[in-house]
Amino acid sequence: MTGLGHEVIAREIYVKEVGAVTARERPDVALVGLGLHSEHALDLIGEIVREAACPVIALLSAKDPAYVHEAAKRGIFAYILHDDPEELASAIDITLQRFAEYHSLQGAFGRRAVIEQAKGILMARHAINDERAFEMLRSHSQHNGRKVVDVAEAVVESHLLLLPPMAEPPAAARHAGFAATSE
Repeated sequence: MTGLGHEVIAREIYVKEVGAVTARERPDVALVGLGLHSEHALDLIGEIVREAACPVIALLSAKDPAYVHEAAKRGIFAYILHDDPEELASAIDITLQRFAEYHSLQGAFGRRAVIEQAKGILMARHAINDERAFEMLRSHSQHNGRKVVDVAEAVVESHLLLLPPMAEPPAAARHAGFAATSE
């Protein structure tokens, strides 16, 4: 790896430790080699992906379509056969690019969801359609020099504070209790 300009920052073989190490070390990419037990390697992949700290590349010494299929279901971004340095360097470059694109898309979906939620709040509060609600967000955004998504987040965050207070329960319900007797 060092010959490729990369540094190995951790080597973990225990599934219960790999997630914490991945979260702590924040590597750019994780390489998981298929050893004697494919289930162990698959568990390592699953744990690293669950941490969502970095993409995973599976390293295989021989073709194993069933393993690649299972590894793909657990979230690998790539796999390579053998340990050819050029092939590994290419896989790392492609994986890092795809991982950046993946995070960009995740962010876009998240921003869109917040804007849609804010529009729904404005539509309910002002009895307007979705186009008018978006225009309100955009207008406020432009007027205050803030991004639309930032305005939408403020609407969503403050919405709970603006809800009418919950009605007090009737006095009888507040003071009701129960009595237990033992015989």
